[in-house]
Amino acid sequence: MVLEKEILPFLVWLLPRVDADGVLQLGALLLFFVVAAGLTVASVFIAYLRMIIVQGPGEGFYAVAKSIATAITKDFPNTTCRRIAAIARLAVLESLRRRVLISVFFVFAGVLLLYLWFIDPDSDHPARLYISNVLMWTEFLVLAMAILLSTFSLPNDIKNRTIFTVVTKPVRATEVVLGRALGFCAVNTVLLVLMGAASYGFVVRGLNHTHTIDPDDMEAVRGDGEISQAMTGMTSRDARHRHEVTIGADGFGRTDRKKEHDHPVWVEGEGENLTYRVGPPEGALVARVPIYGRLRFVDRTGRPGKGISVGKEWTYRQYIEGGSLASGVWTFQGITADQFPEYIPLEMNLSVFRTYKGDIVSPVAGTITVKNPTTGLSSEALPFGAREFVTYTHAIPRSLKAVTKEGTLQDVDLFHDLVDQQGQMEVWIGCSEGAQYFGMAQPDVYIRGREGSFLWNFSKAYLGIWLQMIIITFFGVMFSTFLSGSVAMFATAIVYTIGLFKEFVLRLVTGDLPGGGPLEALLRIIFQKNVSIELDMGPVIDRAVPAFDKVLLFFLWIAARVFPDFTDFNTSRFVAYGFNIDGNLLAQHFLVTVAFVIGLSIYGYFFLKTREVAA
Repeated sequence: MVLEKEILPFLVWLLPRVDADGVLQLGALLLFFVVAAGLTVASVFIAYLRMIIVQGPGEGFYAVAKSIATAITKDFPNTTCRRIAAIARLAVLESLRRRVLISVFFVFAGVLLLYLWFIDPDSDHPARLYISNVLMWTEFLVLAMAILLSTFSLPNDIKNRTIFTVVTKPVRATEVVLGRALGFCAVNTVLLVLMGAASYGFVVRGLNHTHTIDPDDMEAVRGDGEISQAMTGMTSRDARHRHEVTIGADGFGRTDRKKEHDHPVWVEGEGENLTYRVGPPEGALVARVPIYGRLRFVDRTGRPGKGISVGKEWTYRQYIEGGSLASGVWTFQGITADQFPEYIPLEMNLSVFRTYKGDIVSPVAGTITVKNPTTGLSSEALPFGAREFVTYTHAIPRSLKAVTKEGTLQDVDLFHDLVDQQGQMEVWIGCSEGAQYFGMAQPDVYIRGREGSFLWNFSKAYLGIWLQMIIITFFGVMFSTFLSGSVAMFATAIVYTIGLFKEFVLRLVTGDLPGGGPLEALLRIIFQKNVSIELDMGPVIDRAVPAFDKVLLFFLWIAARVFPDFTDFNTSRFVAYGFNIDGNLLAQHFLVTVAFVIGLSIYGYFFLKTREVAA
């Protein structure tokens, strides 16, 4: 799984810190106050400019100051949960009258049924396909419904004058904004729960299968010319695949791993009544809890250095050269014998770059070496074979052979000799074949910790969608307090789009992407001009277009910095690839959501308060 952003512990993410490159990071809390202060100053200044045009400098200043004082001294402190709940109830009833809940759920059920026709039955990763698609469609439908519900309700009430039944009552603008938003959130939450239950059943049912074993297909295992009591054979072909089976002398065994799962196998009965039973699939729906280490590289001469490039544009992974001393070194911390009493389960998912492809089926040979970072004692090289992006699991045993200073081998204990007193351990990964390369990033090698619950992990992915829905709903309600329904919907959709492509927008602003700004790129498309050449459309246009793009990119930069990063909220990739969603990440998303709810509620209050509803 690609993990380009490191998941920081919650307090490290929240508070100021100095990162590994020595750069001071403000932290989320201080950054929130800086952004909030900047937006407050900018908003008050823009409001004052507007009131200067309408009422003049003196009266404008008085009007702005009065609005702020009224909010702080009267409206905010006197907002009650009872009136918010009453308005939320009206929003729920309004949504139910439109039958949006039932309609969207039946659309989602239809999508699941249609998906069964198009899923690739021969995929090597069926669980990944099922999970990623149900989460994608859930997110799309729920967020689309959140935009529609939140943006059209209040403008329609104002247009139809039904808002008078609310504003003529002792109801404050804060209560209207919060009540509407929370009501729509409640409707979408119910829909999300129904979708989650249906999705979980769909995934589990779609992946559940079993096999049968014909006793005539089983034969005794031969070793050293003798026939043992262990048996081997093949299962039946079900779900478009079959497994090799090995059963021990005790009558229990397992199949080999196919399509990211295997099956337990056992023997029942004796003689003519002997049957082989195959259990349900295991290993497809998992929630690994990885323990990540810090990655550094050693060059081909054995000195500290960097990985090399093999010409790929994506620089997420760096490569080490085979048949040399080049290695990727992971330093793990907090490793204790209590966590792993028998062995350390090491998993890796490396990229393999072949300079010659006469044989693309066989794995590329590599080595694993465990080293004590304090004493320098290292184990003998443990061989393994790597295939392109195929997860390889290696159990590092407690008892190992270590290389002494004299070059001899001696028996050592993993935790006593190769893990230092601070619980640190180094794992060196090398490529043994010359002219071949291993590509690696920091998350590609990890120690597999305790196993998490797949159901809870699946639910946490839906929590991520739920938090996105809350933010989108509050954006929609905020825009609807001063815009018409269609314009508010368009504005909310733009917020979501910029949030989805936040990294792209920031790269566009910084000039990392060729082709110039939006207007220049549009002109290049119209006049079919390559991005590698000058625009060359006359001196006036050549000067005016970059100037216009700079203004537009400035506002895009502000939007990208202020709007939430919705791709970060999308945690479906963790579930699809079988990794546990870190609680620190959920806590960060929750706090970001709370910050947006507070800020958008305040903006919505002022927009609705200053709008002439009775006009």
